[in-house]
Amino acid sequence: MRHIEMIAKEGRLFLISVLIFLFPFGLYVHASDIKILYYIYILFGSFYLFAIYFFRDPQRKITPDSSTILSPADGRIISIKKINDNEVGSSSKVISIFLSVFDVHVFRYPFDGKVKSVKSTEGKFIAAFADNASDVNEKIVTVIEANNFIFKIKQIAGLVARRILCYAKPNENVTKGDRMGFIRFGSRADIVVSSEIDVCVNIGEKVKAGESVIGRIKQ
Repeated sequence: MRHIEMIAKEGRLFLISVLIFLFPFGLYVHASDIKILYYIYILFGSFYLFAIYFFRDPQRKITPDSSTILSPADGRIISIKKINDNEVGSSSKVISIFLSVFDVHVFRYPFDGKVKSVKSTEGKFIAAFADNASDVNEKIVTVIEANNFIFKIKQIAGLVARRILCYAKPNENVTKGDRMGFIRFGSRADIVVSSEIDVCVNIGEKVKAGESVIGRIKQ
């Protein structure tokens, strides 16, 4: 059961379906002795092994420190900018995280709070690491109210990623480190934090959802 839990629920049906196809196909390839089918089977088998790796959902040790903001996603920090956000406030900071196909694609809540709104926006599918991807790409934006501040999480589609899943619901209380959603294949996460938060990461740094501290509440 533990091994099953290490596979993201979003990928289990897909993996089972592929396995149901691969097993009889492998028997046919073995019986037919057709060389080209053997190479096709190896190709499909390699894809299946990569899919298992992609849909992994490792357990994360959540820090109990109530002053820290955790990363919402695995990946690499590609941008840190100051912006004026209508909901989060003036002099807000947006931290952008790029998720490659080799990163875990499970999103997690970065802090305790109450979901204020969840909005899905249609858009383009340009490369997620592009500067304007946050503005023009398809995305789901979740706004969460914490004790004394508001933060915003953007799940942004990429060039290949076309399926964004978000489990947040308005007026729902959420807990730091819990699963928030999933995006299939390369994508991007933006987290907008208020001026009350000190950013603790640098551009180029690798982070992990639910573990890496990306900000601290100013004392």
